[in-house]
Amino acid sequence: MSRDPAQGRLPAAYLAAGGSSFTDFVAQHDPHLLPGRRATQTGGAIEAPHGTTIVTLTCEGGLVMAGDRRATLGSLIANRDMRKVFAADEHSLVGIAGAAGVAIEMVRLFQVELEHYEKVEGVVMSLEGKANRLAAMLRGNLGLAMQGLSVLPVLGGFDATAGGGRIFSYDVTGGCYEEQEHHSVGSGSLFARGALKKLWRPDLDRASAVRVALEALYDAADDDSATGGPDVHRRIWPMVGVVDAAGVTFVDESECEAVVAAILADRRGEGGAR
Repeated sequence: MSRDPAQGRLPAAYLAAGGSSFTDFVAQHDPHLLPGRRATQTGGAIEAPHGTTIVTLTCEGGLVMAGDRRATLGSLIANRDMRKVFAADEHSLVGIAGAAGVAIEMVRLFQVELEHYEKVEGVVMSLEGKANRLAAMLRGNLGLAMQGLSVLPVLGGFDATAGGGRIFSYDVTGGCYEEQEHHSVGSGSLFARGALKKLWRPDLDRASAVRVALEALYDAADDDSATGGPDVHRRIWPMVGVVDAAGVTFVDESECEAVVAAILADRRGEGGAR
């Protein structure tokens, strides 16, 4: 909404008391601004770039989430350097698979939603609250999902009460499910999940968890053409986020490069079998 030109000030809606949900505020006053409320074409699915694959796993004192960098449009590579893992706030990460444009817009709205809640209520939203808010956004996007613009996020955060990381997955209708130990989404998720099952263990420290995440993405890229593996020639590495009691941090490219180099060296030494 813009300023009222007749009054030279913000509309009354901005000055009235309201709830703590920014999404509900927009839905009430300017619903066309929400991704799922926009008019779209009828008949047939909409072709748009899609992003995959996201893996996430718990480790000592927190959680690691990683995503490859490839976006595809059918059989074509639409983008080789797409970011798919974001900080939702200071204590949670969200990874996206599905229609890239809608997914990124939903993440940005989710970030504003959490910041708005914190400013209005004066406290940080609980991890379960964040999971439920993201589920509500997905339910609002169901119309676009029916036309091929589906979004499948995964949410991971640090739970101070539990003293560790927790993972939440979703379906296109907004169903929210808590996962245990590890999870993956996207077209390469089947292959990544197999790797996670073999490599995850309860006592993983941060460095070991980062390596497991990168190995799972490597295995997914080996079997799924829509998943981009580490691009050594272009120096494009997966995006890896870590969340623990200290908050969200991202693994820098030099560390990712070193871990990838170690993985490749180990696999060459084993004749490529793992």
